[in-house]
Amino acid sequence: MNQDLVVFKGTQDGVYIYIKDGSFNSIKKELDKKLKKSISFFEGGQIIDFKGRRLSEDEKSELRRIIKDKYKIKIAEEVKEEDNFEKEEIFKGIGEGMTKFIKTTLRSGQFIHYKGNVVIFGDLNPGSVVEAWGNIIVLGTLRGIAHAGSNGNKEAIVAAFHLQPTQLRIANFIARCPDEENVDESKWPEIAKIEGEEVVIDTYLPKK
Repeated sequence: MNQDLVVFKGTQDGVYIYIKDGSFNSIKKELDKKLKKSISFFEGGQIIDFKGRRLSEDEKSELRRIIKDKYKIKIAEEVKEEDNFEKEEIFKGIGEGMTKFIKTTLRSGQFIHYKGNVVIFGDLNPGSVVEAWGNIIVLGTLRGIAHAGSNGNKEAIVAAFHLQPTQLRIANFIARCPDEENVDESKWPEIAKIEGEEVVIDTYLPKK
């Protein structure tokens, strides 16, 4: 639905605009509508970057025109693309490193960003987003958006009891989700990882 296409998330440094999958025209209309309603939210602040759905440079330029020209909201001058992280900046603690534990189900509109691994004791519902520099583990059903290794680590994984994501990404690779009518719920936990130049999803069976 349109109201789920654009989400504003405030941080200490400014606001991120999280763009979800949908037609670009619908995204533009929803952004315009939400900026009009929430203009006071941006007073004295700035928009840092777009997250989520990958946008072309032309699409970003169109959205920036709405933000800067129509609503006079400041946009951070220098935006780092996910592709441009330096090698030493990539989070390497996916085997043993910083981990955030979330002991609840994430609902639509909730957004989690963490510079480490994320473990969720619950479900990741449609409309919710988790972005981690490391692994993402969901002890439930993953139906929202998950982006592991978001600052460039291709060794990161996404695992869940049931993987039914709206979108699943590892580093800069996006998984191709099967058509809903062809999805059979697995009886075993599932794990997504990069093999070659694509994200693959396998059943997780512990070694005996």
